Amino acid sequence: MPSYKAYIDTLNKISKAITSDLYLEDVLKLIVTLTANVMRVKICSLWLLDEQSQTLKIKATQAMSSEYLKERTLKVGEGIVGMIAQRKKPVMIPDVNNDERYKEKTLAKKEGLVSMLSVPMMVKNRVIGVINCYTTTAYKFSRQDIDLLTTVANQAAVSIENTELLVKTKVAQEELEIRKKVERAKGILMKEQGLSEDQAYELIRKSSMNKRLPMKDIAEAIILSSEIKKTRNFVLAKPEL
Repeated sequence: MPSYKAYIDTLNKISKAITSDLYLEDVLKLIVTLTANVMRVKICSLWLLDEQSQTLKIKATQAMSSEYLKERTLKVGEGIVGMIAQRKKPVMIPDVNNDERYKEKTLAKKEGLVSMLSVPMMVKNRVIGVINCYTTTAYKFSRQDIDLLTTVANQAAVSIENTELLVKTKVAQEELEIRKKVERAKGILMKEQGLSEDQAYELIRKSSMNKRLPMKDIAEAIILSSEIKKTRNFVLAKPEL
């Protein structure tokens, strides 16, 4: 059982990691490593839920075994991890080798895993993943163990939610910038070549396909060419002193 000081130190380090400039993958790796150390467990693993496919995939663990690190997927409701995602409540397993709900007994025996604590990662009332801790000897997880892992899980959930929101916002901004450039390029073609809006768009689209370049690049080239023409015309029209 972690000491109160270790408990607080771990939460502080995780809070700092979540608000840092680290990539999400690095934050998740740090979370499982700190959690495994403070709880004195062999393996701490973090699974994330793909809401569209309703499957959970392992995303971070401090375990070194290549067998444990290989990509695995569970459906919601399948095995312990899937059950936690479905029921949204922590579960303690005294011995995973004797629990019919645990699906990977061969791997558990190879890794020497015995007791397990699994908690959902929650944002408000929505599950986005699951965190597991395993010991190599029989162990009854305390209330403090459950509280610590639940707090860590929820902090990690907030970090992931915020990161995904930032990514979606960035993608939306990039898409808006692309649309603006394509619209500007269309306007240039309509003015310079007397094309209709549909014809201008089709010309950009076909150029993109033929040259195997994104429409953004074609639009930028049209805009740049137009600006060069304007600059040249201005220079040529400027009277000599």
